[in-house]
Amino acid sequence: MATTAPDLRRYARQMIHPAIGEAGQRALGGARVLIVGCGALGTHVADTLTRAGVGFLRIVDRDFVDLHNLQRQVLFDEDDLARGLPKALAAAEKLRRINSDVTIEPIVDDANAGNIQALVEGIELIVDGTDNFETRYLLNDVAARAGIPWVYGGVLATYGMTLTILPGETACLRCLFPDPPPPGAAPTCETAGVLAPAVALIAAIEAAEAIKILVGARGAVNRELLAIDIWRLSVDRLPAARQVACPTCGDGSREYPFLDLAGASRTVALCGRNAVQITLAAPAALALPDLAARLRPAGEVRHNEHLLRFRPIEGGQELVIFPNGRAIVHGTDETALARSLYARYVGL
Repeated sequence: MATTAPDLRRYARQMIHPAIGEAGQRALGGARVLIVGCGALGTHVADTLTRAGVGFLRIVDRDFVDLHNLQRQVLFDEDDLARGLPKALAAAEKLRRINSDVTIEPIVDDANAGNIQALVEGIELIVDGTDNFETRYLLNDVAARAGIPWVYGGVLATYGMTLTILPGETACLRCLFPDPPPPGAAPTCETAGVLAPAVALIAAIEAAEAIKILVGARGAVNRELLAIDIWRLSVDRLPAARQVACPTCGDGSREYPFLDLAGASRTVALCGRNAVQITLAAPAALALPDLAARLRPAGEVRHNEHLLRFRPIEGGQELVIFPNGRAIVHGTDETALARSLYARYVGL
């Protein structure tokens, strides 16, 4: 935690930019940002905003450092892996050494409808570092209801997308995508992979958008859906108009299903079984053979018409997945870990 006034010489090269200057730098120093997810995108964004001198970062992540994280998650190293540190705590250690001007508040938890209101308390900007659709739609709900700007970002394989959302001014996530894809319908990083440079590129844009908002340069904010494939070097700017009929941010009655739990999945530890059950609010219709084909490179898969059993290469857990999307994760009684595994391999 910073105990003295920041030495602005640290930010000299940044303050030279006329859109920032000393006034903008002081605005950054007084800003309070929530980063949800401290994996590939989240670590890059947190690193950049810390070096930029954003005064307060609340970092929320439910996971622990794993070996495969080190390929693309820039705040972690082999020592963090050996110590078995939660990502939020490992990131906080690094960030505090980078810039003592910045107050870092790590929270080891799953961002969900039960705690998101507390997580956004006192926050003026949210940055997406998540790995699943359900949490992104939750962020969209809470941002729309509270009027907090947020920056969406996602990366899969070599392809990434980002959108900056200013409630009341720009399109929200549901203006473009009214509903998340059903579980099992879309590939995940565990099944399609992710190239580190694609992460770095999208995270850099997210961080730049955050800085624009925090220094008051809203006119420079990106108001389109930006999609980039770093392998093909293709860039697409897709219109992202606010929809007056949007159920979340439109001109009619508003609804916040993910914030109000109507659209959220339910997770419960099964007493005495060392297992966690995940039940979707709206049942899916999974094609188990297709899901098995996608999961096979990542572990051992067996399935029949009734269920699919999947044991990842890493870890000692087993996921039993049913055609309606319900799953039982064996080998843990930690609901956050179970949700993380489900999101990683099936998708939420």
